[in-house]
Amino acid sequence: MEISEITTQLNNPKEEEERENVVVVQQKEEEAHPYAFHVSGPRNLVNLNWRDLISSSWKDANYKRTVIACFIQAVYLLELDRQEKRPPENALAPNWWIPFKYKLTKTLIDERDGSIFGAILEWDRSAAMSDLILIRPSGAPKAVLALRGTLLKSLTMRRDIEDDLRFLAWESLKGSVRFKVALEELKSVSDAYGSSNVCVAGHSLGAGFALQVGKSLAKEGIYVETHLFNPPSVSLAMSLRNIGEKAELAWKRLKKSMIPSSNEETNDGNKSIGTKSWMPWLTSLKNHNFGVGKWVPNLYVNNSDYICCSYNDSNRSGEKDDGDKENVGPNNGHVAAKLFVVSKEKQKFHEAHGLEQWWSNDSQLQQTIHTSKLISRQLKSLYTNGCGTSSQVMQGKPR
Repeated sequence: MEISEITTQLNNPKEEEERENVVVVQQKEEEAHPYAFHVSGPRNLVNLNWRDLISSSWKDANYKRTVIACFIQAVYLLELDRQEKRPPENALAPNWWIPFKYKLTKTLIDERDGSIFGAILEWDRSAAMSDLILIRPSGAPKAVLALRGTLLKSLTMRRDIEDDLRFLAWESLKGSVRFKVALEELKSVSDAYGSSNVCVAGHSLGAGFALQVGKSLAKEGIYVETHLFNPPSVSLAMSLRNIGEKAELAWKRLKKSMIPSSNEETNDGNKSIGTKSWMPWLTSLKNHNFGVGKWVPNLYVNNSDYICCSYNDSNRSGEKDDGDKENVGPNNGHVAAKLFVVSKEKQKFHEAHGLEQWWSNDSQLQQTIHTSKLISRQLKSLYTNGCGTSSQVMQGKPR
């Protein structure tokens, strides 16, 4: 510092004091930011310690749900930190994974606008060791791929809404850049750590991506633990498909009435193929598992959220709720998904669709017993496409 600067500071002590006050005010504002972990994060959080070597906190479903939801919140904040150009020392996102002994190893970038839409968080062994946690607690994944939903900010809104409209029109996100990137990254960490040690999770639009990349890997026999918060269920394609399915069902019934029930001779002396000749093939199909029960996504929905409430529509009416049973699919009663529903009085949409409810202490969940028509249809390909073509099964060819 030059002599003139020192002289200026000595001559203007009030200006120096004002500068110090500004710094203090800025620090307090950062500490009181509404998205700061200590402001809006979970309360009464259990800190991991050496006791988790004996009884892991991760075995508690409420704890796991809380942590996974916090990881998704961290992805939202990674993008907000980027947009608002926060320096690392004032960044909001890290505090949403540090308490759980995880570290950020990679961010997923949308090449169209440079935004962060996902992140890979891995178990931080060194941070755990500093608190005498010598090994990773049972149930804690080695790596988590977390995907955010729509962020209505000028820098990201266009691309986020573009993918929202893609799902609204087609009930599919496979044409999106983000789907390709998320699928590649999930495959990569699954290869590195083993699929049983990896978790994928998302909120809103991010839950839509998580569902589809998890399903894509399940088709390949790679089963990754999946958590979906407020997954989208509103689709124009859904209504059109329902009409198409009804027409297809009517056509199948018409064909069935025209097929002979056994091998019968036709007018030209040849034998027709009746239903009895198909029985061995149908039996072989029935005995295949198709991956059912090996990949069971966890869905968290709120009936006041019109974006995800359709997942709670039952295939059957008149059943009573029972929290002990799980959501079963259409194939031999195998579990298709675990569906958890918030049991609160009617809420406003922004509360019902919000991520914060999933780590809130007053969030009371119940598990439904009925089969969700929507999730069963979305996972239908896992029941029918897991064993190759019909000709391959009938001819005994390998899949």
